[in-house]
Amino acid sequence: MHIPQLNTNSLIFPHANEANEDGIVAWGGDLNPTRLMYAYQNGIFPWYSKNDPIIWWSPDPRLIMELDGFKLSHSLKKSMKKFEYKFDTNFTQVMQNCASIPRINQDGTWIQEEIIEAYEVLHGMGKAHSVESYLNGDLVGGLYGIVIGKLFCGESMFAYKDDASKSAYAVLIKHLKKWGYDFIDCQVPTEHLKSLGAKEVSREYFLKRLEKVKMDYIEHSWEIDKSLLV
Repeated sequence: MHIPQLNTNSLIFPHANEANEDGIVAWGGDLNPTRLMYAYQNGIFPWYSKNDPIIWWSPDPRLIMELDGFKLSHSLKKSMKKFEYKFDTNFTQVMQNCASIPRINQDGTWIQEEIIEAYEVLHGMGKAHSVESYLNGDLVGGLYGIVIGKLFCGESMFAYKDDASKSAYAVLIKHLKKWGYDFIDCQVPTEHLKSLGAKEVSREYFLKRLEKVKMDYIEHSWEIDKSLLV
């Protein structure tokens, strides 16, 4: 199947449903913030290896986390008490840690320097956010993602201490529920996120949910509500 190449002078993408059997929608283009936001608003995201062209994806099935579907185990609830949490304090460091932490069956990282630079711009625009776990003042876990209306698009997470990233994820979910978000896009199915309650849905279902929430702007500040950490 022919994979379309994007024109850097145009923001037009093929429809997500035109992705090939692997979930690839197109390749090329650039990481201009307007293009990135347009892609996310249409269920598409970049994911590619070093020295490869930019590849744009819309997988089928898609993994999502319903905010009420998160499995907060007794042991995780106990672990959460040992960390301190912050939003958007070390966004770039979170991305760099996500890029550098070793992962099973993964050689290298898709979070290239140009990806970090592009998402730093989105962070400055208030479109990208980080959730951070600290232990004794040290950043030991966290995650980052993009906000599209009432949807949080999770990108990557890291942990240097047991449960540090899962605890940050739990804190994020508590706040998203309070703020009125609908669900989290987890993108590609993984056993780790499934164990936390994420579920596979069809691309068609995901796009319908996205269409309903992508323009519903929620005005709130990204600040930790300590009453949610009890």
